[in-house]
Amino acid sequence: MSTVSFLRPERRRSRTAEDADGATDALGALLRRVARGDEQAFEALYDAVAGPVYGVVLRVLRDPAQSEEVTQEVMVEVWRQAPRYEAARGSARGWVLTVAHRRAVDRVRSAQASTDREDKVAARDTDRAFDVVAEEVEHRLEAEQVRRSLDVLTDLQRESVELAYYGGYTHRQVAEILGIPLGTVKTRLRDGLIRLRDEMGVVA
Repeated sequence: MSTVSFLRPERRRSRTAEDADGATDALGALLRRVARGDEQAFEALYDAVAGPVYGVVLRVLRDPAQSEEVTQEVMVEVWRQAPRYEAARGSARGWVLTVAHRRAVDRVRSAQASTDREDKVAARDTDRAFDVVAEEVEHRLEAEQVRRSLDVLTDLQRESVELAYYGGYTHRQVAEILGIPLGTVKTRLRDGLIRLRDEMGVVA
């Protein structure tokens, strides 16, 4: 298809009610010529139906800018699909306006689908961020609670627990650092952890 001068919908010529019926046959003839690639016929068809197409689209989209864009898309589709028009199944005007309504509804559905996808992504990201923050806060609170609970231990118990669980030393290394038997370290750790459990209200 060579370049065709697409006119804006608002530049359409007016049509009176008296010649509307006669225009039906004329539109059909134009559409048949368009189907054969007649560009002049397409320009005439555009002048005749662009206004009604814009009106149908605007009622669906309720947005003038989008409606103008979709009107152009409809007229391009009419040019491409003209050979598929069958006069026996309805008027040329009805066929064109059906194309317009379908295209407008498709635009609404596409926009809604895009919005739904964005909402789902946003909700998923929000949930993930909340889970991460909640887990981090929980860990920090637990760590703080443990640090506060260490005050209930004896100095010897606290020393062993801090070396083993905060210093990362093995029981044997703790024994070597403190210069006490391994069994004593294990006893202090056991008693210290029991007291921590009781202080923190942890059910065994």
